[in-house]
Amino acid sequence: MSYAANWAWPTPIRFGAGRIDDLPDACRAAGIRKPLVVTDRGLAALPMTALVLDILRKAGFDADLFADVDPNPNERNLGVGVVTFKQGRHDGVVALGGGSGLDLGKLIAFMAGQSRPVWDFEDIGDWWTRADAEAIASIVAIPTTAGTGAEVGRASVLTDSETHRKKIIFHPQMMPAQVICDPELTVGMPPFITAGTGVDALAHCIEAYCSPTYAPMHDGVALEGLRLCKDYLPRAYRDGTDIEARAQMMTAAAAGATAFQKGLGAIHALSHPVGAHHDTHHGTTNGVVMLPVLRFNRPAIEEKIARAAAYLGLEPSFDAFLSWIEALLAELQIPTTLDALGVTDPDLDALCAAALVDPTAGTNPVPLTAENVRPLYESCFQS
Repeated sequence: MSYAANWAWPTPIRFGAGRIDDLPDACRAAGIRKPLVVTDRGLAALPMTALVLDILRKAGFDADLFADVDPNPNERNLGVGVVTFKQGRHDGVVALGGGSGLDLGKLIAFMAGQSRPVWDFEDIGDWWTRADAEAIASIVAIPTTAGTGAEVGRASVLTDSETHRKKIIFHPQMMPAQVICDPELTVGMPPFITAGTGVDALAHCIEAYCSPTYAPMHDGVALEGLRLCKDYLPRAYRDGTDIEARAQMMTAAAAGATAFQKGLGAIHALSHPVGAHHDTHHGTTNGVVMLPVLRFNRPAIEEKIARAAAYLGLEPSFDAFLSWIEALLAELQIPTTLDALGVTDPDLDALCAAALVDPTAGTNPVPLTAENVRPLYESCFQS
């Protein structure tokens, strides 16, 4: 194991019920006077988006709305968003929503001042240094789900619409300058979204904890995120008005995204291509492939998972941890195979090729190869 590593921690977070009222102060703190509110199409029609715009406008901010955001955002959405940002002479972004709205909002703020194409900033080596850091606009992030943790992340996922490949675009200054985590905004999530986004947070915590990268502080954050998922995700799923459960799951989501700065793994490496090719919900897809990946990684993570099981109050063994995950996914009604998720007639060659080059593959505990990734994918389908 190498003990050389780069560590980073999140940004200022205003956490608690009703903290959406802090939005004008958060924008001022971020130096934003003319914000573009970026969200997805579904959220744009809901009262919370009107509330955000109303709070900003009553406080004297000249705010506009951009909502041309697909569930798996692509470079076309980004291009339109950048044009909207420039034409409106905006000086910052208020990113509102789940992963799609947050990711695209961060990318619009990042790309509005760049002269190179977005793919030049993919998370490969030091490509992020190609960006003009002075031209990156400020971001205020407001999550409305408890899953991706994109509000405390320095990167965004963008789908290449031509290759159907999800790519991670990274720059340290894509980290939002201010975050508002108001659990009241998540109360309206339907159970299936609560389940899918919650499983995404769970996957982040598991994969970050199991990543072989040396970052013990992140391990501690991931472990506590796991405990919060164990204790509160079933409660939030059963009763969406349980504000304590909603708040604790927002914390779990931020914990997972903080922890996964040390890396993810095969859950995401398999999930990203499936989502890009078949437009499946990201968190739910993570849940479908989670058990096969855990079994695949067992030789490298068994001892560490046993320690996690003990922290969670389970029998300190890999099998006990696996049984808990299996029972939780069943309770959340996560499909057990990709077929059941609606992935039919898949091009396994294309999926395998994409998984092997996905940025998350490099920190899987068991190295992914052309020889082992195909049988791993096959285990996610009905036999």
